[in-house]
Amino acid sequence: MVVLVTLYNPTGEGGHQGGGVAAPVGGQIFSEILPYLEVNQGNKEEIEQIEEITVPNLIGKTIQEAQKEAKEKEVELVIENEIEELDKQNTIVREQIPNSGITIKKGSKIYIKY
Repeated sequence: MVVLVTLYNPTGEGGHQGGGVAAPVGGQIFSEILPYLEVNQGNKEEIEQIEEITVPNLIGKTIQEAQKEAKEKEVELVIENEIEELDKQNTIVREQIPNSGITIKKGSKIYIKY
């Protein structure tokens, strides 16, 4: 994620330097955005201890098979536009994000469409 803070005629406690004027604005923006992205705010040691997995290829599998594989890999499967009457035994996964082969942390989300 990238945030660009542009200020015209900046003044503040830190003078007109970026660290004293623009950095607090950027920090406020990130503090409000990162929780929505579920970014882990733990310390570096905690983050490094979370095991990584390779995203499996779920395309062409039934939703039921995809759910089973996600459970085995310890990731959360999110079905986009899911309807109540969805036949998970016969509905085929057509798209997934992230793509297979990408390395993610256990507990992350994989979004699928059918």
